[in-house]
Amino acid sequence: MKILSIDTSNAPLAIALVEDDQLVAETTLNVTKNHSVFLMPVIEQLMKMASWTPAELNRIVVAKGPGSYTGVRIAVTTAKTLASTLKIELVGVSSLAVMAKDPAELTNLPVIAIFNARRNTVFTGGYQMEQGKLVSFIEDAHMELSELIEKINEKQQPVLIVGDILPEFKNQFETNSKFITLGNEQSSFPSAFQLGLMGAKINPVSDIDSFVPDYLRITEAEMNWQKSHPGELKKSYVREV
Repeated sequence: MKILSIDTSNAPLAIALVEDDQLVAETTLNVTKNHSVFLMPVIEQLMKMASWTPAELNRIVVAKGPGSYTGVRIAVTTAKTLASTLKIELVGVSSLAVMAKDPAELTNLPVIAIFNARRNTVFTGGYQMEQGKLVSFIEDAHMELSELIEKINEKQQPVLIVGDILPEFKNQFETNSKFITLGNEQSSFPSAFQLGLMGAKINPVSDIDSFVPDYLRITEAEMNWQKSHPGELKKSYVREV
């Protein structure tokens, strides 16, 4: 099976070509957030280097979020367009699970992946290996950093934190919990190869058109709409005209 995997959930742009669980080509860029400009050229370059044609692809695997609202949308839109145009399979994988997989395989500790969601909040999910499989013990969610620390302290078990460990996050982790080990700088980069491996083992979506990202929170525009329409919180954000 020939797989193209795409992750633009956050600042890094990660693309890989995977065939039968073997890495064929991979690129990770961390120099810009303008993924809409670089995504397709990078894909084209990797395909050319591997001497692959689009018609040879069997599956597109995409990191479906959470993460940067724009980044996640770009990856999912591109993946859907390619899968639909080429009439091939599409698989979505949690961006947090992708970040946690390699560390979970290398350590006996449960792994909690985090992405900066601003204003001292994070996108986070907890994962650990059980009988050779990655399983979730904290469901992917958007929460205050203090809430995550509280959850960790409640479990009273050592964990490894990977992902966007900002200096202000590091200080709070070290000050407020004795159960936390922090990952190194390399742990903040996604592995498109790992994404491809994970996506190879997941059933493809049944309807490409209805596939949507896992944003895990509403946009700032939607939050502002809620504030100005307190009596209509359960209604559509798009007003009928």
